[in-house]
Amino acid sequence: MFSNDKLKDRIAVITGASSGIGRSTAIAMAKQRCRVALIARNVDKLNETAEKIHQFGGEALVCPADITHHNEVERVIKDVLLQWGCIDILVANAGQYIRSPIKNLDMNAMMRSMDINFWGQLYAILAVLPHMLQRQEGHIIIVATVDAKKGLPLDAPYVAAKFALSGFADVLRQELYGSGIRVTTIFPGRVDTPMIEHLKVPWISAKISAEMVANAIIRCIFKDKAEVIIPPQAKLLCYLQAFSPQLADWVVRVFHLEGWES
Repeated sequence: MFSNDKLKDRIAVITGASSGIGRSTAIAMAKQRCRVALIARNVDKLNETAEKIHQFGGEALVCPADITHHNEVERVIKDVLLQWGCIDILVANAGQYIRSPIKNLDMNAMMRSMDINFWGQLYAILAVLPHMLQRQEGHIIIVATVDAKKGLPLDAPYVAAKFALSGFADVLRQELYGSGIRVTTIFPGRVDTPMIEHLKVPWISAKISAEMVANAIIRCIFKDKAEVIIPPQAKLLCYLQAFSPQLADWVVRVFHLEGWES
């Protein structure tokens, strides 16, 4: 897919690497001869991802951790630095789809969503940032969701956390301008991962593959982009929201974009 050696021997840390977007991104980056550190809670699935990478000659470091615990995140980042000496790329990807109608909102669900979808990513970003600032080099890639551009009914806990993450990324990118550190935010639509396997969606927002998102992440490393929205119909919804939120609301209602739980 890409012919130059921009990723050769680079070191990437990927959160949520046990499945879905994180796993696909780790494999795609390893195929570009990037060394990848895999962070997630499920050790068995991390080992499966690492084994797949080793099968084609790639390098992977298994780093079990719960990203909602600040000390665990700092520990694994230190482990990667001890093992490989530097971190060139962070893919802050880990997440969990937590939804609830606002009228029935359980604050525990809201706090859980913030812990995983916002604070966990923030811990990883802040853990690698001093190292990147010292080197004056690095790329932080933050995986949000199109829901962080246009919230959907029933998704308030997930949307709130991802909006917070997107807003933080927007400020981070501006504050790091000229530092040598790039920041890119990825906004995928519905992705065919275990996280939403129970959710049926309308044809207009058909689930895209995790590999498609992984390829978009690889492209953003080769091209300096602030934001990436995929697929094209998701980008249209974002444009519509910016032009007329009420019209975007109407599209959500007509096409039942929140989907149906099976």
